[in-house]
Amino acid sequence: MPVNKTYDYIIVGAGSAGCVLANRLTEDADTSVLLLETGGSDRSIFIQMPTALSIPMNSKKYAWQFHTQPEPFLNNREMHCPRGKVLGGSSSINGMVYVRGHARDFDEWHQHGAQDWDYRHCLPYFKKAEDWAFGADDYRAKGGLLAVNNGNKMQNPLYKAFIDAGIDAGYMGTDDYNGFQQEGFGAMHMTVKNGVRWSTANAYLRPAMQRPNLTVLTGVQVNRVLLEDKKAVGVELYEGKTQTRFLVNKEVILSAGPIGSPHILQLSGIGSSDTLSAAGIKVQHESPGVGENLQDHLEFYFQYQCKQPISLNSKLGPLSKLAIGVRWILFKSGLGATNHFESCGFIRSKAGVEWPDLQYHFLPAAMRYDGKSAFDGHGFQLHIGHNKPKSRGWVKVSNADPFTPPKIQFNYLQHQDDIEAFRACVRLSREIIAQPAMDKYRGEEIQPGQDVVTDEQIDAFVRSSVESAYHPSGTCRMGAIDDVNAVVDPHMRVRGLQGLRVVDSSVFPTLPNGNLNAPTIMVAERAADIIKQQVLPSASVEVYSDTNWQQAQRPGKAKRASS
Repeated sequence: MPVNKTYDYIIVGAGSAGCVLANRLTEDADTSVLLLETGGSDRSIFIQMPTALSIPMNSKKYAWQFHTQPEPFLNNREMHCPRGKVLGGSSSINGMVYVRGHARDFDEWHQHGAQDWDYRHCLPYFKKAEDWAFGADDYRAKGGLLAVNNGNKMQNPLYKAFIDAGIDAGYMGTDDYNGFQQEGFGAMHMTVKNGVRWSTANAYLRPAMQRPNLTVLTGVQVNRVLLEDKKAVGVELYEGKTQTRFLVNKEVILSAGPIGSPHILQLSGIGSSDTLSAAGIKVQHESPGVGENLQDHLEFYFQYQCKQPISLNSKLGPLSKLAIGVRWILFKSGLGATNHFESCGFIRSKAGVEWPDLQYHFLPAAMRYDGKSAFDGHGFQLHIGHNKPKSRGWVKVSNADPFTPPKIQFNYLQHQDDIEAFRACVRLSREIIAQPAMDKYRGEEIQPGQDVVTDEQIDAFVRSSVESAYHPSGTCRMGAIDDVNAVVDPHMRVRGLQGLRVVDSSVFPTLPNGNLNAPTIMVAERAADIIKQQVLPSASVEVYSDTNWQQAQRPGKAKRASS
């Protein structure tokens, strides 16, 4: 098989992490990088226009349309699991919501053996990535490559009414959930710049593509990582029907995501001997944790009719969509320039939970993820989910053919604590929407419906209606160097091998309380500096903590805790 060319680094996957790595590693003009991507161009209007987010997510052209095995605790439903297959990866098909996660989420990583991945070490890289629209402080930064703002600045009155309802219910407001205080209700942030989706392709890759030391190759399917004496020396791939090889002087870096990265490792003979043998693949390196520890966020829509004709349901007809699209094409403004998730909330599900584990996205419309109206008339909805699940699943290679999708099983709601948390989602949400701030807007409850009251009724509704929030992670877990079930060490090197790293959300030990694009970009920023051996110093700041969290579900007196 011919060897095409040799590079210093080969990055597999031009997604949320891969684009960051491609940019940062080619800052050194003497370093050559090859970036490989199965998908193609991200220039489509449906990717670049924020309001069109449901289209690329459901397109075979721009996303891997994975589906799970029948999920045993969700009535054997086969759940949709789309992942980006385009320049920018999932940052080109996602909802553009920017949530870092709670400070304690990263302290939890450190406690799980990911040394120096606590909040003190992660915060400088959140700041390095960011260009925050509202100025810099100890938590936020300007001047980074990733634009972050509030979209249309909550022009629809329903956004503020939802925030006020949360405060009426006894929760706090928060000026910046990505700063000192996550807990509470406030404006939501998004990765949009001048009305355009600010994916990692736009933010990181496009500037780097002007450098002669970066080569980007699209439309290719990586078959396996090439190993010689426990060292990665290159990759084998298909360009159309032609197989070829590229070699490396330094490292292969897998950034193919929480489904793709473990799949490529398994195709390469790296993984559990039982999984590999069942797929007819020769074991090259035993690593039992590959594909294990799969986690995801689930959510459902809490939908209400709206008594005033101010919701976005009136904008879902073809003529309205055309007008929105024309305005966006001409001016990059208006309803086309936002993801419509402009207010949010982070609360704790019960007493004894130290930091928020429930997240709200508020939408001033009642609609489905495919962009279609949920019912006739005006409405609004809360996307509510439990963000610290204890259920765990797996990704397993099916056979030695790289074009055959892997088998995926999340085991959603396997753990009783996850079931109880969703009961809290229903009951706490009803209480919030029942507050005076929503009185002039709140109509009939559409979903779940007022007859869904008991534990059994709520459980049945959740099993039949809950959907993925599209935040899979954990399948190449990062852990201590002596942890045999950790796939990578805290430097993201595959344990027991040389010249091979994994850098994407698959390395997360546990899920943070929030959407995954921001922490994935942070991980890639820090990984690039680890590779270049120039890591930024840690930053010690104070974060909000409730003194009464062990006794009360809602905040008592705040205290500042160093982190």
